[in-house]
Amino acid sequence: MLITSICCIFWFFGIVLLLIYSIGLFYLLRKHYEDIKNKFIILSNETEKISNGNIDVKINSDLGLFNPLKDKIEKIQSGLKKAVNEEIKSQKMKTELISNVSHDLKTPLTSIITYVDLLKKSNIADEECKSYIDTIDKKSQRLKFLIEDLFEVSRATSGDISLNLVNVDIVELMRQTQIELDDKITKSKLYIKNNYPKDKTILELDSQKTYRIFENLLINVVKYAMEGSRVYVDIIDEEDKVKITIKNMSAEEIEFDPFDIVERFQRGDKSRNTEGSGLGLAIAKSFVEVQGGTFNIDIDGDLFKVIIIFKK
Repeated sequence: MLITSICCIFWFFGIVLLLIYSIGLFYLLRKHYEDIKNKFIILSNETEKISNGNIDVKINSDLGLFNPLKDKIEKIQSGLKKAVNEEIKSQKMKTELISNVSHDLKTPLTSIITYVDLLKKSNIADEECKSYIDTIDKKSQRLKFLIEDLFEVSRATSGDISLNLVNVDIVELMRQTQIELDDKITKSKLYIKNNYPKDKTILELDSQKTYRIFENLLINVVKYAMEGSRVYVDIIDEEDKVKITIKNMSAEEIEFDPFDIVERFQRGDKSRNTEGSGLGLAIAKSFVEVQGGTFNIDIDGDLFKVIIIFKK
């Protein structure tokens, strides 16, 4: 009888404890559910804002179980911001490109039209007539080179370009380029200090396009380097690559971004007083990259440095 009473008491307390535990567990699970629900609502609201175009939304709350999802959303946000910024930059560049192309094509065309109008006059002397024709010829050639450069960089950028790969002695090609530009280099009063390997440095490249790379870079130096300064041309033959570096001091304060200067129709002088298409560095970069190389610009104060690397 006593044992039965004790068993009943134990059963009673067991049932009471089970009820208390169940009620406690219910409220605990309900609280946990409400917490998850609230965090999900926060996440849902913030993603809704992002889907509506507000990519600057920041999810600062601790979302617990949803933190991995939050991290992925933040990565998507970062990617969207980058894409939007690139699109804005692209649209800006397109606008600038149209403006610059218009300017650079209009200038020689205006000169040609002006001198043609002068030639139409019947009372001009033969010597004066010859001078006008010479000017028209120069402006026509400039227009021709400008259009050719535009097509060249367009083909290179689109990948529509063929390569005639041969064994090229980089050192000899650089020497040849400097010799052919000797008059311009001499007039600019620049002193080029070359640092070359003693042995031949052979790479499998397109010789004409590589010559154009060197030509464009040296012409860029002649235009923008400080008069009477030194220009350093280094060719370093390493185990698995060849590194070509051209360094010069700029005649003007460098106020542009290294990335921007290799874009089409960008120049070191914003006033556009120097002759040229503004495509020289863009063409050089395209020709390096289409041959599997890397092209980088480094700016330190007024020191302008181009670094080209070709793998062996």
